[in-house]
Amino acid sequence: MTLATDRPAAVKPPAAPRGAGPGELLRRFLPRRLFARSLLIVVVPMVLLQGVVTYLFLADHEARTTANLTRGVVNQMTLIVQLTQAEPGTAKRQDLAARASGAYDMSVAYLPGETLPAEPGTTDTQVGEQIGKELDARFAEPHWYDAKRFGEFVDLRVVVDDGGVLRFLIERKRFININMHLFPIWSGVFSLILLGVAILFLRNQIRPIQRLAMAAEAFGRGRDVPDFKPAGATEVRRAAIAFIAMKQRIARQMAQRTEMLAGVSHDLRTPLTRMKLELAMMGDDPATADLRSDVAEMERMLNEYLAFARGEGGEQSGPADIAELLREIADEARRQKDVRIDVTSDGGLVVPLKRNALKRCVVNLVENALKYGTRTEVSARREGEYLVIEVDDDGPGIPPERRQEAFRPFRRLDEGRNLEAGGVGLGLAIARDIARGHGGDIRLADSPLGGLKAVVRIPV
Repeated sequence: MTLATDRPAAVKPPAAPRGAGPGELLRRFLPRRLFARSLLIVVVPMVLLQGVVTYLFLADHEARTTANLTRGVVNQMTLIVQLTQAEPGTAKRQDLAARASGAYDMSVAYLPGETLPAEPGTTDTQVGEQIGKELDARFAEPHWYDAKRFGEFVDLRVVVDDGGVLRFLIERKRFININMHLFPIWSGVFSLILLGVAILFLRNQIRPIQRLAMAAEAFGRGRDVPDFKPAGATEVRRAAIAFIAMKQRIARQMAQRTEMLAGVSHDLRTPLTRMKLELAMMGDDPATADLRSDVAEMERMLNEYLAFARGEGGEQSGPADIAELLREIADEARRQKDVRIDVTSDGGLVVPLKRNALKRCVVNLVENALKYGTRTEVSARREGEYLVIEVDDDGPGIPPERRQEAFRPFRRLDEGRNLEAGGVGLGLAIARDIARGHGGDIRLADSPLGGLKAVVRIPV
């Protein structure tokens, strides 16, 4: 069996070196789909901008708000301290403190004879520092505050002129903006709305590209692709129009080639038929036997050439039972001559393809295997998104360095031109042409039977 491909063998890309740069790592983790990449281009700048703006705004706004609120509270405390110092008696001062508690939404108590606590008060960075600044700026009298001991209340104390202390218990929320969290919430809500709009817009932009990609993929697999209406951006419309025009040109060329070959077949078969009739009337002798052999060889060459040039372009794709197809090929091979051929296939292996074309491809591979070996095994299975058909033989095989030649038209790797073996070197070229017409290919490998393995991979 001889088999090869005129395309260079697939070269495995070199592994990424250790310590790859940040660009390589970034490419490794980036999504591969256009929609995901486009969405990433929209989302990442929006998230970064939103985060930076929110942080800067909140940091500045929170500092300004806390300073203004603290200043307002300290102003109220200043007024109460001044009014308390103006009152002459303890009873009047305590009454003033009680009335101030109701008027200014804080707890105020006048403690005669009290002094400030000896230990420093506990504080925090959120309100404590600002309270300390405002108290130091407004009160020359000794003062003390604690911002953490009572949880939601801040304890402030100021010494009055006669040695007593005014104690203030003020809710913590009066020093800070308790609605500050609403800004990032609303910002996040609006960001999600914008993200939804971006997703809808990107889907509408990506959908024409997906349709074009699916049409190109189906056309590359040899399936019928009905014309679709170009849509989307101007560049996408131009690409779709160019694809439709290309597909129509290819269809016209295939039709013209088929018509031309039909004429060539008719023109060449007519003189061959006359020659065969004349040879039949000449009787049997060694000279006419040689002529009959030459005419038969010419007819065989003509049939194989026309089959190679015509291809299977006119057949439409449809569901095909691969197991049934392989059994059919094996039965036909056994009927022609006594050969050993074993067939194995996964159950329920039904895929859309050109059945007659694939049959011709596998028949050519099987005939080649039977020509050079005594045992042939044919198997089929599904690997992911590919149909894989393998043909193994126990023949002599071919050296790896010569496998490139076997798929070339009219190229035979057997020594000499053995006409008794049949064939003109087109069977494997036809098989490869059919496989590539389905968007797949044929490659070589060493067979476990000792000969050559032909592997057909077709996307399904």
